[in-house]
Amino acid sequence: MSELLYAKDGPIATITLNKPERMNTISGPMLAELSQRLLEANDDRDVRAIILTGNGRAFCAGLDLQDATSGAGIGGGGSMGVTLDLRDAPPTVLHKLDKPVICALNGGAAGYGMDLALGCDIRIAGQRAKLAAAFTKRGVLPESGGTWILPRLVGWAKAAEIIFTGRTLDADQCLALGLVNQVVPDESLMDSARAMANEIAGNAPLAVQSAKRMMRIGLSEQFDDHVHHVFLQLLPLFQSQDFREGMKSFLEKREPKFQGK
Repeated sequence: MSELLYAKDGPIATITLNKPERMNTISGPMLAELSQRLLEANDDRDVRAIILTGNGRAFCAGLDLQDATSGAGIGGGGSMGVTLDLRDAPPTVLHKLDKPVICALNGGAAGYGMDLALGCDIRIAGQRAKLAAAFTKRGVLPESGGTWILPRLVGWAKAAEIIFTGRTLDADQCLALGLVNQVVPDESLMDSARAMANEIAGNAPLAVQSAKRMMRIGLSEQFDDHVHHVFLQLLPLFQSQDFREGMKSFLEKREPKFQGK
């Protein structure tokens, strides 16, 4: 059985980590396919939103420690050298995607799994979901974007507290800190994620993707530079069919029908 499932339903692509017997712990093949599937969804004109979730009782319990401690797999010292090229690694790919990504947090997300969840644009958590910053308890650090993302989400002091202590946060604590957008009953998690994805997909896809791109670029720009770049992104949108449809539907008091053109 594949360690990763990919499915399309209208404008939504769903990527599911599929190693439930090992709590969706990360293997090398899973990482490679995850990057491939993320890029496939991003390049698919019919896809307007991506949902990332896990199969079973965990979202992703991080590194596969059984493989690592046996000398195989990621971190085992066998296939991983000192010099790494992370340009095609899932956290880097995830950060550069223009399509919106919703994490349907179906259970525990520890270590790499926590970084993966934080790398998504929106997080909807089931009631049993947890974020476990267990890095320092395992002798490592948040290696997949966590040291960059977490301070931007919760501030330096709170991020330091979470990472240095290796703390585990339940769903309600994550909501209070702004680490998840919603907490919903476990049984309605995917329905809630799909509802959010469909709401996003109902908007002009070129505009949504441009907005995400500018938000990402704005993280490292001064304000004056940023507004100039936003204006340059706006010019082609003014020439799009979707812009004309958006204005026309507003005047006609009806729902727009965007084509992504």
